[in-house]
Amino acid sequence: MVIAVDFDGTIVEHRYPAIGTEKPFACEVLRMLIAERHQLILWTVREGKLLDEALEWCRERGVEFWGVNSDSSQMFKEAKDKNLSCKLNADVFIDDCGIGGLPDWNTIYKIIHTGRTYEQLLYQKFRQQHIPAEKPYPKWMFWKHKPSKKYGR
Repeated sequence: MVIAVDFDGTIVEHRYPAIGTEKPFACEVLRMLIAERHQLILWTVREGKLLDEALEWCRERGVEFWGVNSDSSQMFKEAKDKNLSCKLNADVFIDDCGIGGLPDWNTIYKIIHTGRTYEQLLYQKFRQQHIPAEKPYPKWMFWKHKPSKKYGR
């Protein structure tokens, strides 16, 4: 899967043009995705020296990108050579500016690894937390009550 990942506000806290502190588990999750053979593209507004600094910051943490601000498709290269706008070709975009915001990196990994949507993961989590308790038996059904451990019964 081709995954485009924003840098500022996504991998690190917003401190542009400086590099902010790493978001919890961001690099760890990116290394796991690389190990699972996903192709990561750094998708950022940084250019020149600022881009080089971001790439070096990622390399120091074991994150090497398959592409930077572009994919390797011939269509993209031809459009770029002609100064035409071309949309980045990726299966997934991880960006803090998406509608709904940026989930935590553990959730991002679960979404990509399991192929489930964010909505499906939230629904599953909600259902696990809100399992209805068993209705108590009426007092006259004394034989169905579990003995209390409080008084040694």
